[in-house]
Amino acid sequence: MTEPEYRLWHALKHNQLGAKFRRQAPKGPYILDFYCPQHKLVIEVDGESHAMDSRDERRDAWLTNQGFRVLRFWNHDIMRNLDGVVAVIYRELRGGG
Repeated sequence: MTEPEYRLWHALKHNQLGAKFRRQAPKGPYILDFYCPQHKLVIEVDGESHAMDSRDERRDAWLTNQGFRVLRFWNHDIMRNLDGVVAVIYRELRGGG
């Protein structure tokens, strides 16, 4: 895992947000950074290589068509504002996305 992924995983694991997450979860042709089966919520952590990447758009479209909700966070957002990122995830889990 990258440092941002590690930091986010530390905040997500052990039901800390009231939901269980898996990391590096396979779904169809993709490996998801983090996945909450209970809420069909996918969380992707993106570095600069993802900027303007049409593969991410295709991936998100496929996941959405399968009934998943997708949240994407930039590495620098996790590193600079982990509490804010976790708050967004928590709101999404509670249906307030």
